[in-house]
Amino acid sequence: MEKTKIQPILCGGDLNCYSVARAFHEEYGIKSIAFGRYYLGATKDSKIIDFRVTPDITDPEKFVDILLEEAKKHPADVKLILMGCTDEYAELIIDKKDQLKEAFVLPYIDADLKNRLVEKESFYAVCEEYGLDYPKTYIYNKGDQTRDFGFMYPVIVKASDSISFFQNPFEGMNKAYVAHSEEEFNQIISDVYSHGYEKSMIIQDFIPGEDDHMRVLTCYSDQNAKVKMMCLGHVLLEEHTPKGIGNHAAIITEYEEELMEKYKAFLEKIGYVGFSNFDIKYDDRDGKFKVFEINLRQGRSNFYVTSSGNNIARYVVEDRIYNKEMDLKIQEDPFYWHVIPNSVVYDFVKDKSLVKRCKDLVAQGKSASSFGYDYDLRGNFKRRLYLFLYGLNQKKKFNKYCKKY
Repeated sequence: MEKTKIQPILCGGDLNCYSVARAFHEEYGIKSIAFGRYYLGATKDSKIIDFRVTPDITDPEKFVDILLEEAKKHPADVKLILMGCTDEYAELIIDKKDQLKEAFVLPYIDADLKNRLVEKESFYAVCEEYGLDYPKTYIYNKGDQTRDFGFMYPVIVKASDSISFFQNPFEGMNKAYVAHSEEEFNQIISDVYSHGYEKSMIIQDFIPGEDDHMRVLTCYSDQNAKVKMMCLGHVLLEEHTPKGIGNHAAIITEYEEELMEKYKAFLEKIGYVGFSNFDIKYDDRDGKFKVFEINLRQGRSNFYVTSSGNNIARYVVEDRIYNKEMDLKIQEDPFYWHVIPNSVVYDFVKDKSLVKRCKDLVAQGKSASSFGYDYDLRGNFKRRLYLFLYGLNQKKKFNKYCKKY
């Protein structure tokens, strides 16, 4: 069978975008085209990405025109695969599917399902309906005078609609907050609602535990809404900068049969297609895994999936281009992924048994770093310099915001 020509068109410019482009290049030797509002170090000066600075790309009125104009430049026999690498881009693709579907392959759910899942408030209602555990939660709306949430301080405070939240920036804003008292809570709420954000806030019971209590589950569901790939990551470290908090920095893949079977059943019952990415935390108090949110796309740390033997580009191409019936692949063997220097992982992970597992996997050749792509670094001084400076910067950040153990 003659191979179909494909061209990935990516929206974004961060680590997520680079990791998707690397997956396509490793599997098919293809250079991705990426659109973003401005250059970011993660994708700048890369040999595997043709990056197009497009300031208006996030404008809903111009998004479709920009992409359709790009589509016209490619021969009719080339299949264009469009993938969003942030929540904002993924939602734009979903919302504009009807206008884009003739020109692009779109591995995404429809808007109706998106609207049930994308805001945390409605997502927790879906969790309740399908039996997914989630933290005790109170939905707080602007002007609400309630301070008895049904659980004690400290509490987590975060926006139900993260896209709207980040569209209203202010000095000192955080992706998520921890309020230790009513006074701290009142200050957070005042800051958030005095800068343009109008939607609800999510108030949650604080689940104790270091970063290593976090899990990330990435799945791929084919066009018939059957789950074909599941890869669970045991998070070792997350970023702790105010806007980067919660971004995964080091992961070991692991297997939790009961958890994975529960999420497989959930995805198939709701008719999900494409990539899904769940943020989950293990609660020592009752022994349950509790979900925080679902991302309607591959996660920022998606190279932990590709590098452990589950190339994310291959799943899209096999499913959407060749219409192949794929076997279900559940990742069972451990693999260590990181986007920060190993020395940072070894110094800042509290559980030293996990550090030992990392070192053992490195010794066995079962480890990878997103940016450590030989093809992209070979003869590319600017890229090698970026990687060196990136490593130094990560060391500084962790020394500033985290505790060594």
